[in-house]
Amino acid sequence: MRTTLTIDDDLAKALHEESRRTGRPFKEVVNEAVRRGLMAGAAPAKRPRRFRVHARPCGFRPGIDIKRLNQLVDELEIDHAAVVARRDR
Repeated sequence: MRTTLTIDDDLAKALHEESRRTGRPFKEVVNEAVRRGLMAGAAPAKRPRRFRVHARPCGFRPGIDIKRLNQLVDELEIDHAAVVARRDR
């Protein structure tokens, strides 16, 4: 069947290069590329393996007092508020 088809420049260049490289007619290269593209989409995609995260206890580094973490957060918020206040003056 004869038809008119508009192909993007980069694809046309690649098809022409494949035709020259293999010595096959342009028409044959286009038909094969379209056929391969259609067949690739025909098979349902395989379901990827389920990704699992395995948790492991890491603990805190020596010297970190976990009871004082809230105090550290409070101090960081106060420091941040002071920097913002100075910047806004």
